[in-house]
Amino acid sequence: MNKTAGLQLSEYLATQGLRSTSQRDAILKAFIEVGKHLSAEELFARVRKTHPSIGYATIYRTLKLLAKAGLAEERRFEDGFTRFEYKKPNAHHDHLICTGCGSIIEFENEGIEALQQDVASKNGFKVQSHKLELYGLCAGCQQKL
Repeated sequence: MNKTAGLQLSEYLATQGLRSTSQRDAILKAFIEVGKHLSAEELFARVRKTHPSIGYATIYRTLKLLAKAGLAEERRFEDGFTRFEYKKPNAHHDHLICTGCGSIIEFENEGIEALQQDVASKNGFKVQSHKLELYGLCAGCQQKL
């Protein structure tokens, strides 16, 4: 598991008067290792393979806890499903979402980031956070047309 993430979780738990548990550590480890957007159900299926005693409610509560600790970001795309992704420190990316197959492609583009800051600045606006989601068809789905 990412030592920084483990430490961040431990520190957050301590500030909230909560204890660190092996179940939370196992969930965090699996969550980080997946490296993609996933639902609580998908994480549950992965974690159950190595920790069959961990229940779905524990997975869901831990994902919510990870979001509060700043380790996960909750995402709701157009399909209505809630997914979570690991929030890497000082990292930002945007998303291309295929409306055909549901694949999610992450990308970074400094030009887009600069343009957003320029627009905000020209309007006297200070950006605190943002997300860019572009919906369309991936290359595979385009070929099926």
